[in-house]
This record gives sequence, structure tokens and C-alpha cells, in this order.
Amino acid sequence: MKESEVERVLVDEVRKAGGRAPKWVSPGNVGVPDRIVFLPGRTMPIFVELKTETGRLSGPQKVWAARLRELHQRVRTVYGMQGLEELFRELGMPDSARRARQIRERQDKSRNIDMKRGTDD
Repeated sequence: MKESEVERVLVDEVRKAGGRAPKWVSPGNVGVPDRIVFLPGRTMPIFVELKTETGRLSGPQKVWAARLRELHQRVRTVYGMQGLEELFRELGMPDSARRARQIRERQDKSRNIDMKRGTDD
């Protein structure tokens, strides 16, 4: 699953929960996390870096995560839809976790069908 697809689910589910997850664009600051998640009833945002299931953090991304943690901020790296499901569970969003799992299961099923046909996109 593409990183952009995982990102779309994160944004949509946070919005359904009454929160926001704006993209963090910071010119001149390479490696900042992709999204800052704000949820109702929580005083601290969560900085979220999104990756595919096999993605890796770059050097600047590791540096930014460490800097934010030194400032006592919550930072999460989410690997694919399964990682998003885990994040939603951690945040007490069981409905969102269930939807993320369903999307992942559909994707897995589709991937298995494609592999049986001899195609793998």
C-alpha cells in the first residue's frame, strides 16, 4: 500500500474523531514528520511519520524524531496500514482501528488474487 493511501486514512479517521492532522511543511527543515495529529481532549499533539510496510527513516527524519522527543513530544513512525491500526488502538480509537484493519485485509486479499494471476502491482 502506498504511503499516500495510509496518509489519507489517517487524515480521514482523525477528522471523523473531531480532530485534525495537518501536513507539516517546514521549508529549510528536511526530515520533519509528515503530519501533526491534534485530537479533542488531548493537550499534546502527536507527530506522525508515515512509511510503507517496508519503508525506512532517513537520517534527517531520525534526527527530527530525536529532537522532538528531547522536547517531550509524542512521535510515532507508522509502517503501513497495520501500523496505523496500532496507532488508532493506542489512541483509543477502536472504530478507526477496525476500519484500518478492514482496509488492510482487503488489500491483502487483492494482493493474493493478483499473485495467483501472476501480476504483482
